[in-house]
Amino acid sequence: MSVTARTIWIINQYASSPSTGYAGRHYYLARELAAQGHQVYVVAASFTHLLRQEPVTTGDITLEEADGFHMVWLRMPHYSDAHSKKRVANWFRFAWKLLKLPRVIPDAPDVVLYSSPGLIGFLGAQRLTKRFRVPLIFEVRDIWPLTLMQVGGYSRNHPFMRFLQWIEDKAYRDSDRVISNLRNAVEHMQARGMDPRKFAWVPNGFSMAEVSAPEPLSEGTVAQLPSGKFVVGYTGTLGVANALDVLLDAACQLKQHGDVAFVVVGGGKEKSALEAQAKRLGLENVTFIDPIPKTQVQSMLQHFDVCYIGWRDETLYRFGIGANKLPEYLFSGKPILHSFSGSCDPVSESRCGLTVPAEDSKAVSDAIVMFERMSGEERAAMGDAGRKYALGSYEYGALGVRLSTVLEEAVNEKTV
Repeated sequence: MSVTARTIWIINQYASSPSTGYAGRHYYLARELAAQGHQVYVVAASFTHLLRQEPVTTGDITLEEADGFHMVWLRMPHYSDAHSKKRVANWFRFAWKLLKLPRVIPDAPDVVLYSSPGLIGFLGAQRLTKRFRVPLIFEVRDIWPLTLMQVGGYSRNHPFMRFLQWIEDKAYRDSDRVISNLRNAVEHMQARGMDPRKFAWVPNGFSMAEVSAPEPLSEGTVAQLPSGKFVVGYTGTLGVANALDVLLDAACQLKQHGDVAFVVVGGGKEKSALEAQAKRLGLENVTFIDPIPKTQVQSMLQHFDVCYIGWRDETLYRFGIGANKLPEYLFSGKPILHSFSGSCDPVSESRCGLTVPAEDSKAVSDAIVMFERMSGEERAAMGDAGRKYALGSYEYGALGVRLSTVLEEAVNEKTV
């Protein structure tokens, strides 16, 4: 099938490249779109709390050759952490600087995709689409301000929450298409006044090139791994939302199971608190390992017998989940223990593991015992089911085709 080459601007303040962060959704989707023949520009902030290494910038806006496409870095001031007021100020700066893009990017867009969770930048993206008279795609990766209110504890009557709510509703109303990595998000969007015919589901995925040829772990990392144990492991961000305190409580309940060990790989705001919890509970069966490069994740997962992922017990997850690690876990061929009480559960759907209620450490520990008592063949069958599911639903090559179709439909409808 022939593809009409388009110029696509993807705007995500928190996007990154392999050299600056953990790459991720828009890096891989941009690479796939470029491989289809599109001219792609990914616009991101030069500083966010999620970057591991700042990009080298040569001015207010810097264009950088990437993997067949361009990264466009908007220079942003530093702030201390995710809760800093300066981070909020950067949302406004980013939105304003978007208006300068036409002076720097040599190719006018045929379509603009703006990605949340930050909402204020949508206003700048919309100004661009009006200037170029092109369609605007609104992507929702985290439902704001709902998440800020339900998880962050902000009142819906707070003036800033009311402002963000106005932008969200405007985005659903004014955008030509709305996409999300949350499969059930359309229910929320429709309740906020969106025409459901605008919606398309494009989940997070995995890069086949990356997972099929992973880098080996360093000798120092391998030396930290438990030997001769049944290993339950986690890789990723150590944040409140990841419910790793529940996993540590389960580890405490299994202290007498000397053949079971727990490995937690990653960094994040909660790491020190989790290490303190493990020390307080005397958890000699838990090993913390510093973050590893994304290209080594599959190598790490091969050292696990079971991959763990957990969530808080929040009604927000009735719209689905979009964790980057789930596609990676699924592809690994390892069974998954999922502590989750929401909708659209890929672990249950693929039968690649066990799902237990969120924030229930007893259910987690019981499931670990069940896994351990299974035969190796039973666990392998679960892992194989997960890999097949990943290949059918989460490979970025196929997701790039899906996104390209949505963008092309929006362009064609705009020109009719």
